[in-house]
Amino acid sequence: MISSFDPGTEFLTPERCYIVEIHNCAHDPACSIARARVAPGVTTQLHALRDTDERYVLLHGQAELEVGGSPSLPLKPLDVVLIPAGSSQRITNTGDGDLIFLCVCTPRFDSANYINLERPGG
Repeated sequence: MISSFDPGTEFLTPERCYIVEIHNCAHDPACSIARARVAPGVTTQLHALRDTDERYVLLHGQAELEVGGSPSLPLKPLDVVLIPAGSSQRITNTGDGDLIFLCVCTPRFDSANYINLERPGG
């Protein structure tokens, strides 16, 4: 099976980032992969993923990442960060161009597990 990248499927999320779902299939429930793009100066919505570990693989740009209420961590290309299930998270594009990274979720991303931590009641 091959999942191909299609930039024409990119969409803006309420999280304030653009997403291309590269691989998120019912017949491969163990993992999903998406490409995220965040504009310069933008901080994504504070959120968590229930029952889902996530890894960010930074491909292009500079960022600061907050995980689990810890101080921000600076990120550079090819850094990989594990975000454990249920941990609060948000990323800020600190560079001049687009921030590009992969989101690798295990098990695969399910929007029912997304918890918005910016509004009362999540």
